Amino acid sequence: MGVVAPRDLVVKWVKQFREEGLTIVTTNGCFDVLHVGHIRILQQCAEHGDILIVGINSDASVKRLKGDTRPIFSQEDRAEMLASLEIVNVVTFFEENDLPIEFIKDIRPDVHIKGGDYTLERMPETKVVEEGGGKVVILPYTSGVSTSKIMERIHKAWKP
Repeated sequence: MGVVAPRDLVVKWVKQFREEGLTIVTTNGCFDVLHVGHIRILQQCAEHGDILIVGINSDASVKRLKGDTRPIFSQEDRAEMLASLEIVNVVTFFEENDLPIEFIKDIRPDVHIKGGDYTLERMPETKVVEEGGGKVVILPYTSGVSTSKIMERIHKAWKP
C-alpha cells in the first residue's frame, strides 16, 4: 500500500530511493473516476521500475481542464484510492499550469509513462524528462474506457 504525501517530502524520499539504487517511475493524470484503463496503465508503470510515484491534478486543475462538473471525487479521495493500490508507492499533487512540468522537474524520474492517447511530440513534459536524464514511455491506450465515457453512460442510465 502506498502513501499520499506533499511534494517536498516526496522529493526527499526520491533522493533516498536513488541512493538505494532504485528506479523511479512517474505517471500523472486526473484519475477522477478510477477505471480499468487506469489500473492497466498503473500495472504497466509498476513493471518499469522499483518505485511508482503518481502525480494527480489538484481539484482546481481538474475543474479548469474538465469543466465545472468535475472532479467527481476530491483530490484527497482520488489520492487515497490510488495509494490503496499495491502497485502505487507514492501519490502527490500538482496544479501549476495544469501540466506536470514542475512535478517532473522535482522528481526527475528515470521513466515517465503516459497512456497511448498521448504522443511524445504532443507532451510538453517529454523535453523535461529527457533533460533530467529520464526517458518517456507511451503505453497502449485502452480503447472505449475513459472517465468521460463512463460519465456519459451514467448520465444516460439516470435520465428519466
